Formats: sequence, C-alpha cells, structure tokens
Amino acid sequence: MTVRLTWPQVLGWRLERQLVAPAAGSDPVAIARRLCGVQAQVASSAELALAVRSAAPRPGAVDEALWEDRTLVRTWLMRGTLHLVPADELPVYCATLGSLPFWEKGSWQRGHGVTAADVETIIGAVPQALKGRSLTRDELVEAVIDLTGAAHLREALTSGWGALLKPVSFLGELCQGPARDGRVTFARPADRVPGWPGALPSVEEGGRSLVRAFLGAHGPATPAMFDIWLLRGAARKATLRGWFHDLGPELAEVEVDGVPMFALAEHLDALAAARPSEDVHLLPGFDQYVLGAPRDLTALLPAAARAKVSRAAGWISPVVVYRGRVAGVWEARDGRLTADLVEPVPGEPLRAAAERIAALLGGPLEVAVG
Repeated sequence: MTVRLTWPQVLGWRLERQLVAPAAGSDPVAIARRLCGVQAQVASSAELALAVRSAAPRPGAVDEALWEDRTLVRTWLMRGTLHLVPADELPVYCATLGSLPFWEKGSWQRGHGVTAADVETIIGAVPQALKGRSLTRDELVEAVIDLTGAAHLREALTSGWGALLKPVSFLGELCQGPARDGRVTFARPADRVPGWPGALPSVEEGGRSLVRAFLGAHGPATPAMFDIWLLRGAARKATLRGWFHDLGPELAEVEVDGVPMFALAEHLDALAAARPSEDVHLLPGFDQYVLGAPRDLTALLPAAARAKVSRAAGWISPVVVYRGRVAGVWEARDGRLTADLVEPVPGEPLRAAAERIAALLGGPLEVAVG
C-alpha cells in the first residue's frame, strides 16, 4: 500500500531530519554527514548552517575538524560548488561525480578556452604537482606549467573561479589545504585524508550510497530531483534509474500530494506520523534546506520569494522559514538584523529565532523584526 503524504508533512519531517527542529547536531562532521554535505563557497554561511543545527555550538569547531582532526574536507563537489563533507565519505562523492565527466563536452571546453588535450594535461599534472605538499593557486599553476611545458594554460588556469580544477576534484585528486598567509591552498586527498583508499569505490556503490544519503536528508524525492541537486540535471537518466533501482527493498514508493516519489523504507513510519511545522527558523545563505529542493517547489519556495532568495550570480539569500515554507529573507548589516517577509510570520517566534541567530553571529545586533 502506497503511503500518501502532503508537502507540509514532508517539510516538517525534513526540518527535524536536517537537525533544524530541534537543533540536535552533535558536531560539524555529524551534521555534514546528515545533510549530505554543506555548501561552503561562503565559509561564514557554512559555519552558520552547522552552528544553527548544533545542540551546543562551539566557535572554531569547523576549523578544528578541517585542519587539525582532518575529519572534514572542503572541495568542489555537487553542482561544481565548494562543499564541506566528512572526510571518510569523500571517496563516495568522488566515485559518483567522477563518473559524470562534464569536462569532456566540447561546449564546456570551448567555454573555458581549452581543448580536450589541455583538460587531459591538467588532470594528469595537478596530482603530480601536489604530491606531498599544499600549494596556493598561483603556485599550483606554475608547478603544472613546469611539469608540462604548457605555458598557454596559465591564463585559463588563473582566470575565473577554478573551473579547470573542478574535474580534478571530482576525480578525487584535489581538495583544499590549510590557508597560508590568508590564501587558500590545494592538496591531494591522499595526503590530507587519514585512511584514503588506494582506489575509489565503484560507480555503482558510490551512486547507491549517495542516493541513500540524499534521501535521508532531502527525501522523499524523484531521480530528477536528485539529479538537479547533484549536477544540475546533467546525469544520464539511465544511470540515475540504475542507482535507484539497485537500492531495491531499501526504497519505498510514496505519493506527495499525488506525485510518486521515493523514500527510504526505514523512514516510512516517521514520514507518515510527521506533522506540519508551526515553528519559525532563520537559516543562513546557501542553506541545505533550500538547496536540497528544486527551485520550482512552491510548497517550499513560494513564487513571491523566489527572486529574493535566488539572486544574481548564483547567490542564495538567508531565509525565514515558517510552517516549513520560505516566508522571506533576512540580513545582518550595520549592527541590525532585519527581515523582509513575503508571507505573515508571528512576531514573537520570529524575534526569538532572530535573537538566536544574532547570538550565533556573535552580536551585538539590534533585532528589528516582527
């Protein structure tokens, strides 16, 4: 018998499952594991996403996990954006994303001013250049040129947002190292991650593991929803279907407001018992609660809020969430935390949520909401 759910139920379950309601995360690694990664091209947003989910947030915990314990890794993963993921799970992400070589498309190569041979050269040379050491981007570019003699690659490698290094990251050969003099460095996971395997998992194992993790935080979902989250819809449909199919009895088909989707079978009872949330939450920019869902999911992101949330240059604003929906956006600037609402939100819960965020930001902030 198919379990029938509503979006308010599902969103209430996701808030709990994603450690928002209540804030129940034990440490940054456990939270990143539950969320299936935390988008981190804006480091402060990633740290706030982890703190807002922590039962006892601790300043410096993220840096400690990244650079001292080496239990977190920051590198380019889903959708080609920087993410924090548990170090012991990075091989699974790379096994999956490395099987989706967007860099082999002629259109991508032309867009970045390189040839297929150039891309092959970069993929081969970067791991050699990084072996046993961490390098800044400028140092890495010069090391690649010294190894290959391909001086014509200097401009392509130094321009933009590191697009030509992303394939190397997808293949499990590059991650961020500790900053040096305020500058990002790059290293090999084999040199940074304790217990890095001699070979990545199979594509099939990686795909199954990542689908399982995604549904555990962002389910129920369709293969297309997973694909959008993973690589903006670029995966082969047959590959996606195969990953879902191979999970077999671990999955159950449900209906969410009449649309067939998949959930982990172990979550069926909790989903069926879930109740719509009545809470108010303030979540940071680029939060997984928003990024794990399609932009056209109006049950989560109403049309009136879309332009305020998804802004120019891929910027995703901090959001006010009420009843599981994005009810507006917020910002902290010039000593004030203010909200811009598109739907009514009760004043006292909104103020309480804003004061909690202000405390996590280190204040003092004047809370001007409600």
